[in-house]
Amino acid sequence: MAYLSNFIFSILLFSAIFYFRRNILFVKRNIQIGKSIDRTDQSSKRWSNMILIAFGQSKMINKPIAGLLHIVVYIGFVVINIELIEIILDGLLGTHRVFAPYMGKAYDFLIATFEVFAVMVLVSVVVFWLRRNTINIKRFWKSEMKGWPKRDADYILYFEMILMTLFLSMNATDLLLQQSGEPNYNEAGFFPVSQMITPLFSSFSLDTLVVLERTFWWLHISGIFIFLNYLYYSKHLHILLAFPNTYYQNLNSKGRFPN
Repeated sequence: MAYLSNFIFSILLFSAIFYFRRNILFVKRNIQIGKSIDRTDQSSKRWSNMILIAFGQSKMINKPIAGLLHIVVYIGFVVINIELIEIILDGLLGTHRVFAPYMGKAYDFLIATFEVFAVMVLVSVVVFWLRRNTINIKRFWKSEMKGWPKRDADYILYFEMILMTLFLSMNATDLLLQQSGEPNYNEAGFFPVSQMITPLFSSFSLDTLVVLERTFWWLHISGIFIFLNYLYYSKHLHILLAFPNTYYQNLNSKGRFPN
């Protein structure tokens, strides 16, 4: 029974990887239908484009509010998901915050950074939802934005709201368990945001807190695996494909084509 949760997590992890790989192979097959061309020249220019456009979201600067929110959400989501490495290792090995003993104060800094970005992402996503659903911004109410495009955008926003809330709730209950002296929850990490929501859980017993922390943990990682595989069906697949698309883009001047 001691290894049951590790076994269940392994099945969940490898199922997520299997379906993600299958979907990516579908995308690869469709790309390979096209004619093969060589776009490996000017590597420094290509790296620059990828960093500025895909990671830096530079094309959004003509819409200052939306651009800033996109940058916060995108970079925040990437930074926060660095912790997935630890979560996956904890799930496979049955450990808890496996990196904490080896990183010292650096671990505290990382967790604090993740939390700050999490609340920034959460606020940005709420603003996105309000702009899309309650404020009369003309481009969101055009006919081509109705139906699936609107639902898809809202699904992504709901996903991110839930994932960030689960992340902060997981840390809040973890912090309370650390402070209680629970043997499986050694003091590790600095929680500048989640410590403010600990009063929501402070009235629960230790046994209930353990259940809540594990529930938030499982829902958080399961939600990320579901989100990863949902991207294939969403217009937000560009979250992943923006990097190769910008690296291999056509660097010739516009309008130039072979005779």
